Amino acid sequence: MLVAACGSPSPRPAVARTHDVALPRETDTVEGRVPRAATLETLLRTNQIDPQIASSVVVAVTGVFNPRSLQANRSFRLTRTLDGLLKEFQYQIDTNRFLRVALRDRGADGAAKFDVAVVPYPRTVTVEAVRAEITRERSSLISAFEGEGENVRLPFALAEIFSGQIDFNSELQRGDSASVLFDRVTRDGEMIDYGDLHVGVLEHAHHRFVGIRFEGADGKPGWYDEHGRSLKRQFLKSPLPFEPRVTSRFTTHRMHPIFGDVRAHLGVDYAAPVGTPVVAVSAGTIESADWSGEAGRMVVLRHAGGYETLYLHLSSFAPGLRQGLHVNQGQLLGRVGMTGAATGPHLDFRVKKSGLHISPLSMHSRIPDGEPIPAERLPAFEAVRDKDLQELKTLAGHKG
Repeated sequence: MLVAACGSPSPRPAVARTHDVALPRETDTVEGRVPRAATLETLLRTNQIDPQIASSVVVAVTGVFNPRSLQANRSFRLTRTLDGLLKEFQYQIDTNRFLRVALRDRGADGAAKFDVAVVPYPRTVTVEAVRAEITRERSSLISAFEGEGENVRLPFALAEIFSGQIDFNSELQRGDSASVLFDRVTRDGEMIDYGDLHVGVLEHAHHRFVGIRFEGADGKPGWYDEHGRSLKRQFLKSPLPFEPRVTSRFTTHRMHPIFGDVRAHLGVDYAAPVGTPVVAVSAGTIESADWSGEAGRMVVLRHAGGYETLYLHLSSFAPGLRQGLHVNQGQLLGRVGMTGAATGPHLDFRVKKSGLHISPLSMHSRIPDGEPIPAERLPAFEAVRDKDLQELKTLAGHKG
């Protein structure tokens, strides 16, 4: 009889226990913002890049980017080895481009060699449209567009289109509206900039102003009305951005706020914060830029056609401004102040024609329409006009 032997099972062979091995970290990555007054070399050294390596990077970068032109608060990203060798560096030049420095290899002599390039950010451009209305709560073009979720650059760009047709400081009123067809530039789903504006429509006091962007025969883009006439006029309607307000108009009888007597006020007063830019309303030659008693710091410009414009109570003059200098339309002349006889910061803007003062707010009725597009270019212009106006109507629900 066979008897099965029963006993304890044989022990299993021991299995060695393993543990995760902590590998030594080989690199560090630093992300941050450029501090004030930093250069590329000081930024690298501050972030523990070997001084000799930092100098090599500066030399490598110089061919494509000025290493001393870093701007404060721009973002950067830096990857380095623990012994101070730079593996990669990225710096935001602007919203569209970044500088990239990457280690290529080390030469036979041990010197590091780098690949350097200015790289465009991947971005998406879409054509969009927005319509904004002037209301009691949003009484300026800026606040109207902010109410539609846009920032200040869009209404400023739109105002430039119609700067020869309407004074945004004095003429906007409740019920006016503005529409614009434009390119929106985004990166990773977030807006980074506005691109080109294509068409703008301003409805003001039952008048409709249209601006069409079109390249002229010289290849440069300009702005034209629906009939192909240039919107560029000899004079801008205002020497200031469109947020300031008119506090005093042209009149032959006004109680002077300082001297208390009745006298003529031969210009228009725009209330604005000290430092607000003041620009030339037309191309011309500096007749004077100096202190002028009650007028304070004043610029006088001489223009074609017997016109002069005067800019009073400035806090400062633009750098390099001097008698005899030619300036272009829109060029900076100085900044708003309250020098001379002034109770608060404002610009007193005046216009003369053949030596006689005329009202700045009515001057434009005397200015002829802009130059038209040549006849041979009209069909191309009309095709652009019709396409863009239809797209504006579709996207912004414009009345057309």
